[in-house]
Amino acid sequence: MRLLTLFLAVLSLSTLSCLKDVSPEEQLEIDIQKIKDYLVANNLTATETPSGLHYIITQEGTGGNPTLSSNVTVKYKGYLLDGMVFDQTSGSATATFPLANLIEAWQEGIPLLKKGGKGTFFSPSALAYGPNGVSGIPGNSVLIFEIELVNF
Repeated sequence: MRLLTLFLAVLSLSTLSCLKDVSPEEQLEIDIQKIKDYLVANNLTATETPSGLHYIITQEGTGGNPTLSSNVTVKYKGYLLDGMVFDQTSGSATATFPLANLIEAWQEGIPLLKKGGKGTFFSPSALAYGPNGVSGIPGNSVLIFEIELVNF
């Protein structure tokens, strides 16, 4: 029994060390497959950009689109594929940010929205926090953001 436990421990460590050696390109492929699996499991259809960002515009909005130099005012919810919410605005609260200071997924996704528009964005880890993650978000996490562009 001890030998089996030792074997399983070594196998687990070997597997974990192999996971750390994944190239950015391989991680992107893994993330895109996770996004596609999530979309299928939830009967969703999204548009994919060349970077791997997937999005669904859920409310069109009006007027023009913000640019990278815009300050954007948004309502949002960010969560992992398992549904764990890691950040959000609450109630009628909004948050204003310089778009250029945000993660790449937001820099690419928010300009797809018009004022009053809403979208759901599925971000590969490379367009978010990468292999290191940040407080409460594990490294190489695919992230989902529901964003309403209130103003810019």
